[in-house]
Amino acid sequence: MSHQKPKIDLGISLQTQEETLEILPKPAGMTLGIPREIAFQENRVALTPDAVNLLVQNGHQVVVEHNAGEASHFSDRDYADAGARIVYERAEVFKAPILVKSAPVVEADLPLLQLHQFILSPIHLSGMTSVVLEKMMEKRITALSFEHLKDDSDSYPIVRGMSEIAGSAVMLIAAQYLGSANHGKGVLLGGISGIAPTKVIIIGAGIVGEYAARTALALGASVKVFDNDVYKLKRLQNNIGHRLWTSVIEPRLLAKQLKTCEVAVGALSSNSGRTPMVVTEEMVSHMRAGSVIVDVSIDRGGCFETSEITSHEKPVFTKYGVIHYCVPNIPSGFSRTASQAISNVLTPLLLEAGEEGGFENLIWHKLHLRNGIYLFRGALTNFYMSQRFNLKYTDLNLLIASQR
Repeated sequence: MSHQKPKIDLGISLQTQEETLEILPKPAGMTLGIPREIAFQENRVALTPDAVNLLVQNGHQVVVEHNAGEASHFSDRDYADAGARIVYERAEVFKAPILVKSAPVVEADLPLLQLHQFILSPIHLSGMTSVVLEKMMEKRITALSFEHLKDDSDSYPIVRGMSEIAGSAVMLIAAQYLGSANHGKGVLLGGISGIAPTKVIIIGAGIVGEYAARTALALGASVKVFDNDVYKLKRLQNNIGHRLWTSVIEPRLLAKQLKTCEVAVGALSSNSGRTPMVVTEEMVSHMRAGSVIVDVSIDRGGCFETSEITSHEKPVFTKYGVIHYCVPNIPSGFSRTASQAISNVLTPLLLEAGEEGGFENLIWHKLHLRNGIYLFRGALTNFYMSQRFNLKYTDLNLLIASQR
C-alpha cells in the first residue's frame, strides 16, 4: 500500500473560530439605607461619601437619612454629590432591603424594620436585649455583626480597625489628662533628656494593648504590659520588634507596679460576657494622686473595680485622687477616622455581594462570612446569644445547605 502525502487544497482558508464565553446576566443593583444613628454617643457613619460614590457607580442605589454623617463631618451635600438620595423621613431609609448601620439596632428602630431585611451593624452583646432579638427573628431578618465579621485571613477587620484607633487614642487621652490644664500632675507623657520617663502600665496584650504600647514607646514612655496569655505577650513583642517588660497578671506584682505608674490602661478583652476585673479598689487607692486610668474595656464592664461609664461630654471623674477616663466606644470620639476604617471593610464586601446577586449568594461562597451572621432569615445562629437569652439555636451551615 503506497503512502500518499496529504494534499492541501489551497482553496480552503483556515480561520480561527471565535470562542464563545458564557456571559452571566448582570445582577440587579442593590438598594442600601444609611440611617442617622440615635444610639448613645454614636458619631460614626458606616459608609463615607467616597464609598457611596463607588457603590452608585457600580449600579447600586444608596438612601441616606438627613444628617446621617453630620457627627463625622460628612454633610448631606457630600452624600448627594456622591449620588445618594437624601431623605428626611426616618421610616423612608428603613424601607431599603439592606440597612448599613454603625450602631446596634435599638428598640426605637423595631417598628421600622422590614420583613426579610438584611442588616449590617454592630451588636454590642452587653447591651443586646431579648426584645430586640425576638422582634428581629419575627421579621425574618438576616443580620451580620461587625464584631464577628471575619475576612480571608481569619481575622476580624472591623474590630481590628476600631482597636487600632482606640489603642492609639488611649495615649493621646492620657497625655491630655496628665497636663496641668486638666488638673493632672502636670507631667509630660514621654521621655525628656535627664528626666526619668513616664511609666505606663498596660493590662491586656491584644490589639488595643499593642497600639497603646506602640504610641507610648514612640512618645518615649517606659511601658510594662500584663496579660495572662503568654502567646499574646510574645506576639506583641514580635509585632513591636523589640523586647518589652511583660508579665502574667500576678496581683501582688500588678499592685506594686500600679503604685508607681503615671498611666494605667485597661485593655483586656473577653469573647463572651464581661471583662475580667483584675484591678481592685484597694489597688487603685494606693496609686499616685494625679495619675490617669483609661479603661478601654468599659464597654464590657471594665477591668478596674473603680470604673464607671462616662460620656464624651463629661469623660472623667476622680476617685482616690486618680483620674478615671471610662468612655465606652472611644473610636466614636475620632468619628471620621473610625467611619473611614469601617467603610474600607464594608465597601468591598457590598460590591462583592452586588456581583453575586445578594448577600445570601455571597454567604454560600464565602465561608468565613458565616462567622458574622447571627440571624439568618429569622433563625438565631449565634450559640452564645441563644444560651444567654434562652432562645432556639440553629446551625447556620445546615440552614444554608437546606436552602440550596
